[in-house]
Amino acid sequence: MEKLKDDVAGVLGEVLHDGATLAVGGFGLSGIPADLIEAVRESGVRDLTVVSNNMGVDGKGLGILLESGQVRKVVASYVGENRLFAQQYLAGELEVEFVPQGTLAERLRAGGAGIPAFYTRTGVGTVVAEGKPHEEFDGELYVRERGIVADVALVHAHTADTEGNLVYRYTARNFNPVVATAGRVTIAEAEVVVGVGEIDPNLIVTPGVFVQHLVQARARVKDIEQRTVRPRREPVATGA
Repeated sequence: MEKLKDDVAGVLGEVLHDGATLAVGGFGLSGIPADLIEAVRESGVRDLTVVSNNMGVDGKGLGILLESGQVRKVVASYVGENRLFAQQYLAGELEVEFVPQGTLAERLRAGGAGIPAFYTRTGVGTVVAEGKPHEEFDGELYVRERGIVADVALVHAHTADTEGNLVYRYTARNFNPVVATAGRVTIAEAEVVVGVGEIDPNLIVTPGVFVQHLVQARARVKDIEQRTVRPRREPVATGA
């Protein structure tokens, strides 16, 4: 099957539907599949459950799906950078399931590995664990968490070959690898697409077996949520 596609809208139209669960890689605005998120917005699908570390910021990243009213539920670990997210949640317009960040990553990894559930101490004794089964191991209490399998997973890679083998760059190697394995159908966008055999096998993070569709990402300015820099120090003059 030819994985490299030109028609993003056509690919999404085949696999995405109202009420679907969508897992999305990235962390804030770092390493997000921006082209694919925009294509989801243009598709017009509704009542989505979105699984992602967070929902981007207002007007950028997954925030654009909140603005278009296409999201019914969010499974995330953080909401602090998106005012609209907070407004919709507090107004009862958006269902939110908060998950500790490490637990969210493990739930995605478990889903991709075919593990239906696992136990963790994280969240025991808090609202995160309410209503969930508990078990004691070696004298410690653990809460059971379910693995996550999404209908569609969207990820961003720096380099891919035409078989869908993916390499991530720097901070973009965040939630993308675990999201890539957790989708029944995974669509990847890549900044650089090369032929089979042109990527050193030792550098491949996500094997192509997990990726069903691949698109070339458009060149774009990469947004930064909060640019923080230190004052430049002037060189200290030294005497002769």
